[in-house]
Amino acid sequence: MQDLPPPIPLGAIFYLLRSGPAVPQVRLGLTSSFPRPEELVAATRELDRGRRTAEEVQGLYESWTGRVVDLESRLGFSTVLGGDLGRQDLFRPFSESTPGLEVGPLTRWFETNTFFRQPIVNAPPQWAPGAFARQVPFERLLASKIAPRVILPGPYTFTALADNRTDLSRQELAVRWSELLAREVEDLSAHGVKVFQLQEPSLVVDPPSVEEESWVREAYEPLAPALSQVDSVLWTFFGDGAPVLPLLASLPVETVGVDLTDTDPTRLTELAPGKGLGLGCLDSRTTLVEDPKEIARIVRDLFDRLEPSEILLGPGTPLDLVPWEVAEKKLSVLPQVRKVLEGAPAARPRQVAPARRPAPAKRSKPPAPRARSKPKPKVKLKASSKRAPAKGGKKRR
Repeated sequence: MQDLPPPIPLGAIFYLLRSGPAVPQVRLGLTSSFPRPEELVAATRELDRGRRTAEEVQGLYESWTGRVVDLESRLGFSTVLGGDLGRQDLFRPFSESTPGLEVGPLTRWFETNTFFRQPIVNAPPQWAPGAFARQVPFERLLASKIAPRVILPGPYTFTALADNRTDLSRQELAVRWSELLAREVEDLSAHGVKVFQLQEPSLVVDPPSVEEESWVREAYEPLAPALSQVDSVLWTFFGDGAPVLPLLASLPVETVGVDLTDTDPTRLTELAPGKGLGLGCLDSRTTLVEDPKEIARIVRDLFDRLEPSEILLGPGTPLDLVPWEVAEKKLSVLPQVRKVLEGAPAARPRQVAPARRPAPAKRSKPPAPRARSKPKPKVKLKASSKRAPAKGGKKRR
């Protein structure tokens, strides 16, 4: 007669019944630039007109960066970014300091009312040691005792939006840019940066063909050794991430992010084992505040179906499309989502009216962008059912 296994204690049975489904491993973070407050916008304009000194404006930047870091800490984020308030756009720090690049014309940032300066590539880009690092507020970020995060332009998006005037093919330029980013990651990690985020909206707005996917993977190969030593995130927005999720998950990053405003979460059906999933659950193209219960429902479903190593929640599109006060209220939804997932009641989200910002200075009309077809979002968060009316053109000065 075989020995029977020992009986399970009744206490353990009651505990298992009471514990319910596993709580997803959820991290929160600021995954985009933060809007500049009106005081900082006005001060920057006064500097341009000679009514303020550079030292005064720099002091304001440091003060407001500290406020963003304090907000990130108070909301329980796993990383701090500081809002990138001193960064005019995604590419400008590199266009202004990288040999081979120059600052180009104002260009519309996808289908928004904001603009960026298009990078012009006159020669193969060369890494400028310390040039980008000098623009990162290390002292304030490291003082928070939370892992600092830095955002970098990914190879595919850089080559999609830059004006390439060299003999390099797009693939060759992407490899060159990847090599430059690898040097940057190594340098910044030595300064204490723990998390690196690659912005790749073009991968979903203008995704590569099946034939092009191989060179996208090859373009990321020079980055792989550097990213293996740090925490890495690839973030997409302004387009449907479901069709390219397998490609995203094949790149040498730990977490891949999609924008839930444009991505139907039920169409996310495949994720490589061991990969984390980022969900852009805050829509900066509306001033309405999202419902934490609806976000938690989506998180629970994706956690059960795809079994990601973790889920990262943050803004989908850059938050600088809305005023400071609105962005702060939207970010406050994220810890509420975590409370719902843990079984605690969430505070009811507050709806905010559209806020006015100072009118931007008149500028010459930027060149018309190449027409892009934007897929209709099929599943939206409940609070995103209405869009705010488009304002006049805005840009980060």
